[in-house]
Amino acid sequence: MRVKPRVLIAAAVAVAAAALAVIYWTRGLAPSGRGGPGGKTAVAVETAAVTETSLRDVRSFAGTLQAHSQFDVAPQIAGRLERLTVNIGDRVTRGQVVAQLNDDEFVQQAGQARAELGVARATLSEARSLLDVKRRQAERAEKLFVQHIGSEADLETAQAEAAAQQARLQVAQAQVTQREAALKAAEVRLAYTVIRAAWSDDAGPRVVAERYVNEGEMLAANKPILSVVETRRLTAVVQAAERDYPHLAVGQPATIMADAYSSRRVPGRVARIAPVFRETSRQARVEIEVANEEEALQPGMFARVEIEVGRAEHATVVPLEAIVTRAGETGVFLAEPTHQARFVPVRTGIIQGALVQIVTPPLSGEVVTLGNHLLSDGVPIAPVDSHGAPQSRPALEGPRPDRKGAS
Repeated sequence: MRVKPRVLIAAAVAVAAAALAVIYWTRGLAPSGRGGPGGKTAVAVETAAVTETSLRDVRSFAGTLQAHSQFDVAPQIAGRLERLTVNIGDRVTRGQVVAQLNDDEFVQQAGQARAELGVARATLSEARSLLDVKRRQAERAEKLFVQHIGSEADLETAQAEAAAQQARLQVAQAQVTQREAALKAAEVRLAYTVIRAAWSDDAGPRVVAERYVNEGEMLAANKPILSVVETRRLTAVVQAAERDYPHLAVGQPATIMADAYSSRRVPGRVARIAPVFRETSRQARVEIEVANEEEALQPGMFARVEIEVGRAEHATVVPLEAIVTRAGETGVFLAEPTHQARFVPVRTGIIQGALVQIVTPPLSGEVVTLGNHLLSDGVPIAPVDSHGAPQSRPALEGPRPDRKGAS
């Protein structure tokens, strides 16, 4: 026999109504049976006191810990790696020798450049001596010419030879300068065979993070040998969505936690906020500086970051479950002394855990926390405790016990 659709719908509605009734009775939310103003049946509700406390607006992010500074050590010249003096995990100080290239060829080049400089200096000395001779010969030729003993041709020849020797002296001086530069270049190349870990600031020792080569390898110029990182200062990099971005500012305090040390909370500070959002993720990069003096945290770790973006002292607060929406307005139901629910539109502020700040208007008294989804403005209410028993007195201020099931 075919069942009509209307029969099926009626049966489903009946089952749903029965289930809803069971829920209300087990939670102590069924009508109390007491009449309210106008003979209306009162709705059983739970209430909580409006209190004052201090709240913190904390936003949570996930990101990665990065070294404050990291660089690769590489040779500036090609050569065979003769010796590595450090390895992964070793500490290095600024200017410390970390590797040595074979320097035989560069020692020879420096020696040759030094010898050539000696020859150039000797040539310069000889040129100076010859110039003195040529100048004296020119002076004698000039005296003889004045005394009408020597000819004008002899004078011109002596003067020309002195001028030529002056030019040769200048060439010798230039050659000395050239050889000095060549020696300096050879010495620089020789110094490049000693590879040092160098950085500009003096933030203390750093750590070798990676080794890319082994002793005996032929290296090209600028081929990385080691990676050196600073671990006493870290940077936590997170991505901020548009809803959080307006609340962030440089200098805000932050707390960093890593899964490897679940009980450790390391303080930090917002250092940089990117002025643009990435089109692919619609998020902006935020960098938090982390002091890591104990070096418990390490670069590359997953980080959970909490940034305090606001704080409210002596804030008026209600339980988060007291907030409802009616006709598009956010508000709470106040439990009036006349056992009626009065809807009050509110403007909320900081939410911390199960508490929410009420910015406006000023509130006091009791607010409905359970059963408020059944209420409208002016509906009679019957406050009950967490076990469904009628309340004989207003709820005390302060933390309420955890709600348990009806017994």
